[in-house]
Amino acid sequence: MKLLVALAFAVIVASLFSALFFLLKSRDSARTARALTLRIGLSIALFLFILLAWRLGWIEAHGVAFRRMGG
Repeated sequence: MKLLVALAFAVIVASLFSALFFLLKSRDSARTARALTLRIGLSIALFLFILLAWRLGWIEAHGVAFRRMGG
């Protein structure tokens, strides 16, 4: 499960950098928009997958404890 999430995150970051490349080097706004749309779609899909995995019991929340600052 961790490997799948890490791989999806790596693809999302790669899509972000490809959009940056298209924006800076080729000035092709259509390719930049396509890369950013892909990044947004993959991010939403990853979020929904994590939510589904939690609901099905494949993963568990660890309950992050918030501590007060200075005390």
